[in-house]
Amino acid sequence: MRGLGPALTARRLFPLRLPPRPPRPGGPRVSSGAAAAAAGAPERAMDELLRRAVPATPAYELREKTPAPAEGQCADFVSFYGGLAEAAERADLLSRLARGFGVDHGQVAEQSAGVLQLREQPREAAVLLQAEDRLRYALVPRYRGLFHHISKLDGGVRFLVRLRADLLEAQALKLLEGPHVREMNGVLKAMLSEWFSSGFLSLERVTWHSPCEVLQKISESEAVHPVKNWMDMKRRVGPYRRCYFFSHCTTPEEPLIVLHVALTGDISNNIQAIVKECPPSETEDRSKISAAIFYSISLTQPGLQGVELGTVLVKRVLKELQKEFPHLGTFSSLSPIPGFTKWLLGLLSSQGKEHGRSELFTDAECKEISEITGGPINETLKVLLSSSEWIKSEKLVRALQAPLMRLCAWYLFGEKHRGFALNPVANFHLQNGAVIWRINWMADMSLKGITGSCGLMVNYRYYPAETATNSTSYLCSKNIKASEQVLSLVAQFQKNSKL
Repeated sequence: MRGLGPALTARRLFPLRLPPRPPRPGGPRVSSGAAAAAAGAPERAMDELLRRAVPATPAYELREKTPAPAEGQCADFVSFYGGLAEAAERADLLSRLARGFGVDHGQVAEQSAGVLQLREQPREAAVLLQAEDRLRYALVPRYRGLFHHISKLDGGVRFLVRLRADLLEAQALKLLEGPHVREMNGVLKAMLSEWFSSGFLSLERVTWHSPCEVLQKISESEAVHPVKNWMDMKRRVGPYRRCYFFSHCTTPEEPLIVLHVALTGDISNNIQAIVKECPPSETEDRSKISAAIFYSISLTQPGLQGVELGTVLVKRVLKELQKEFPHLGTFSSLSPIPGFTKWLLGLLSSQGKEHGRSELFTDAECKEISEITGGPINETLKVLLSSSEWIKSEKLVRALQAPLMRLCAWYLFGEKHRGFALNPVANFHLQNGAVIWRINWMADMSLKGITGSCGLMVNYRYYPAETATNSTSYLCSKNIKASEQVLSLVAQFQKNSKL
């Protein structure tokens, strides 16, 4: 599919309301034989539903002549799925769909052999191209046809977004595993990426005068720095603040992903200054605005995870701000560092087991920290850093600043997954072409900030003239661009810490 197609009207993209998932009924205890028979009933119902709902793949010659399946068949699948109350039941149905209605491997082997045979013989290009087209056709899984026809139902795409959210959740909970499931997730993600490509997205700005429904959705969707009340929300969309979201062109005012921006005099190093302090006045003084700080981006639809919305949103907002403030030249994020504390605690555990002492800290640091905590550095830090109690000691906060700063720099710059930054937020901004610009100590004093990243935050700076080059360098060569401050901290880590 190359786009939404004529079937996806404004009414059809999101308004679907699935039947409520009924609670599992209680009842008397039954024997194991009766339980097995009862368990077999929903399995048979699932198999029968899939045989009826998943359209058969027509022969290649009839692919454009075969009528679409009756709308009721796809609607039956939607209704049945919506009635499954338990995550395990939905996972079971999705597993059966992935395993039983994928690619016909016999057809793939046959068409592959045909292509290889034609390549060895001098034939007209048209013959080889048709054989390759047959192979491509054979590689399309049957369940893709089901998804395609569901997308034509009223609210069908909303259902598929929800279905993928369930699929991702089931994978995270280990209810769904295996290559067939991963392949189906990839197919559905690719289809959603087409339906939600940038050409179909509208950039909308939120103000205090936006509809209440929009403000409510923005408030509820804030995942990075939760909105406390309506006054807090008013500040976040008021003077010296900007809030933007993407909606689909067929469903205006339905936020898909939200970006919050603070307009400041310099690059912020503390999130509380942004989300807690009141703006200086009710009217903006443009002469006081010299930096735009992207401090929160939240996806409202879990089923769109992995669909390239965030990258496009940051680029569009950057251009929008340049239009509104032609003099504005400084763009940066103020980002959390999720996973840093967990990574650090893992290091402390492994270092203690392997060496019996810490090799993450210098001898002087070990002595100072041990004197403050009154115990072995590895064990006491594991306990202290697992909570927020340690920040109550000014001496301990000062003693930990230097080692945690360099450890954090290494975590962002040096820890990799398949050659790319291990930290997901770092990976996102680096893919966009940003630079790891500054690591900030005690930048997030909230409970979430202290327990998740020891209070540290990082600025990823965007230089508009360099983002394309930086992005290409990162994606193609896995090169990370960082400032002198960050590189200096990395060098200190390599000198003073041993991994």
